[in-house]
Amino acid sequence: MTHLHLDHFDEAAQKELPKDIKMFVQNEEDAQAVRKAGFQHVEVLQENTVFSGIRLIKTKGQHGRGEILKRMGQVCGVVFKHPSEKTLYVAGDTVWYKAIQEVIDIHKPEIIVVNGGNNQFFAGGSLVMGKEDIYEVHMAAPDAKIVVVHMEAVNHWTLSREELKTFLHEKGISSHVLVPDDGESYTF
Repeated sequence: MTHLHLDHFDEAAQKELPKDIKMFVQNEEDAQAVRKAGFQHVEVLQENTVFSGIRLIKTKGQHGRGEILKRMGQVCGVVFKHPSEKTLYVAGDTVWYKAIQEVIDIHKPEIIVVNGGNNQFFAGGSLVMGKEDIYEVHMAAPDAKIVVVHMEAVNHWTLSREELKTFLHEKGISSHVLVPDDGESYTF
């Protein structure tokens, strides 16, 4: 889990998930909260965590810009590496900023999952990527397949799938940046 906001770790998930499932979290504070919810196998992600032959690399995230960051708290992303699979980067709840560029430069992911929707509160600006942020991800990794998720999923989104798809088409990058409909999946 990249962080414990209710749209990532809600009561339904806490109730439905088996208590003996392996859970990875960003820090000891989150680990304590997940253990308190009854989960028994909780591990804090490190730079070189390995699980079932897959290397999980915790990355930085910035859940907004400016003053809102104090309210949103700490988040992370994760790079997944396995010798026989494409490198996957799950950016998590973050906006585009220097650390995202650094992750792309270092790990050269072939698949990048970003949380889009340009979610915002009444004040404070974007909490996750908007269309310009997503465009920056594409410019940083033009050969990667980018999958934009978290769209229209929480009531404070300001960027619709349709608006994003139109933007991607206008930029000529809709074959590189995918915006799945609910229930749609991809294989790479």
